[in-house]
Amino acid sequence: MAQTATALNSSAKQAIAGALNQCVAETCVTTMLAQNFHWNVKGMAFGPLHDLFQKIYEDHFVAQDDLAERIRALGEYAEGTLAGMIERSKVSEQSGKASDVEMIKMMLDAQETLAATIGGAGQIAAEAGDTLTEDLCIARGQTHEKFAWFLRSHLG
Repeated sequence: MAQTATALNSSAKQAIAGALNQCVAETCVTTMLAQNFHWNVKGMAFGPLHDLFQKIYEDHFVAQDDLAERIRALGEYAEGTLAGMIERSKVSEQSGKASDVEMIKMMLDAQETLAATIGGAGQIAAEAGDTLTEDLCIARGQTHEKFAWFLRSHLG
């Protein structure tokens, strides 16, 4: 049965918020990763990769806010420190001193990690009957899988 955020029990809210905080952390680190690569990419595919990395970081910047606001709608607190996000994230910071192919592979890995993490958060929400969070996670997962497809296509 679908429930509103206020109807969820405390332990469900905490579990969903914890999973969403993981999503926020990985989205934040991936946002900066994409911006770093946008600034520093070079090579024959500079134009398309510069544009793709920009699309990714612009999308992810908005997504961070959507995810954090859902945490707050659940009555929990969103992680708001960079140190906390970096510590929690399964996506790692990377140097912009990488080849275009290395950047693509690192960003592909980040997108696949995000899709899996958000899928897991959606599952936790579904089990609790929180269809609104589940829907948000499904939409975000689809976005990350689409970016992964774009990146994979660059690799041939």
